[in-house]
Amino acid sequence: MAEALSKTAKIVSWICQLLVAGILFQTLFFKFTAAPESVYIFQTLGAEPWGRIGSGMVEFLAGILLLIPSRVVWGALLAAVTILGAIGSHLTVLGIEVQGDGGLLFGLALAVLVCSLLVLFLRWRQLPFFGG
Repeated sequence: MAEALSKTAKIVSWICQLLVAGILFQTLFFKFTAAPESVYIFQTLGAEPWGRIGSGMVEFLAGILLLIPSRVVWGALLAAVTILGAIGSHLTVLGIEVQGDGGLLFGLALAVLVCSLLVLFLRWRQLPFFGG
């Protein structure tokens, strides 16, 4: 059985979980409504429309899992892996700044990665291969 988190660790984890879920859910509107910025990104990556819709579905699932106490680590893991793809796309194809956004999307991706990794660090014992 996984160890219980301290009160501080729970609070920090929940702040990170809510931040990541909030960012992921906020971007869904743009992906699922085919906003021009989102379409541009996935056209540039050669993955429009299926990459946009597919990544939106994966991000939706990650956001939901982050809000279910017994599934938090899976949501954090899914969010981290998914956002690594986004960060890789920014660093190799898109650039830090996309369509004059001042690097906002890249910054949000970094925030998702850092917070997801922090959740995983705090809750690593809840992963099955570590005894959870």
